[in-house]
Amino acid sequence: MTYKGMLKEGSLDDKVIIVTGGGTGLGKSMSKYFLELGAKVIITSRKEDVLISAKKELEESTGGSVHYVPGDVRDINDVKKTIESSIEKYGKINGLLNNAAGNFISPTEKLSAKAFDTVVDIVLKGTYNYSLETGKYWIENNIKGTMLNIVTTYAYTGSGYVVPSACAKGGVLTLTRSLASEWVKYGIRCNAIAPGPFPTEGAMSRLFPKIFSTFIDIEKKLPMKRFGNHQELANLAAYLMSDHSDYITGEVVTIDGAEWIHKAGQFNWLDKVPKKMWSLISRNTRKKK
Repeated sequence: MTYKGMLKEGSLDDKVIIVTGGGTGLGKSMSKYFLELGAKVIITSRKEDVLISAKKELEESTGGSVHYVPGDVRDINDVKKTIESSIEKYGKINGLLNNAAGNFISPTEKLSAKAFDTVVDIVLKGTYNYSLETGKYWIENNIKGTMLNIVTTYAYTGSGYVVPSACAKGGVLTLTRSLASEWVKYGIRCNAIAPGPFPTEGAMSRLFPKIFSTFIDIEKKLPMKRFGNHQELANLAAYLMSDHSDYITGEVVTIDGAEWIHKAGQFNWLDKVPKKMWSLISRNTRKKK
């Protein structure tokens, strides 16, 4: 199946959007679609060589304008530098996509405090650093900005083996709803997306090592028997970043092919019951006494 962009050309004209973690993976895919729709995009991450390569690739494939600023989301001075550089380049900022993340799988008892901090600081501290500084700028300049945060479905439920990420993403989800409530009076919208499995080279190697394939097929385990496509996520992100969603704020949208709700249902395991067995079950459970 071919996945295409769903919004009209020009849907993000006049938008200037900062994308943290925009040089690779899902951040780069969403940045690409923002550019195709007319936005100007600022990408930021720690590795300048990655940003240089991404800028070249994105501009050549879309004809759009990309600015890059190397920086660490955990460092408030780097955050301020990125915002200042973006305003100097494009005159304003009216969109923020908090996408930068760090994650790995591990039994929690094997983690050090430093390992826990690494994930929480990138995900939660990085998000509130950018949210706070960008929000202050919007409020001071009377800009009706749009903030979009990438969370996870286990931000709702919790999950073993990714506990630092679950804690951090849960915090980001609460931050999203809290700021949506407080800053709506300024015309600022804050929403979140909770993606299911969308393969990227870096995340897949850390979260689904190849050794797992010897005893489990991750893709076939999913209710739709497939991973998400990057364009599907980019479509949703672009819609929530656009004026088409102007009445939506404080919302988290799940895009996971029913993965989390399927696991949450107490009796969803019954899909493993053979169809022929249901007739027998029906007769036995509906017998008149």
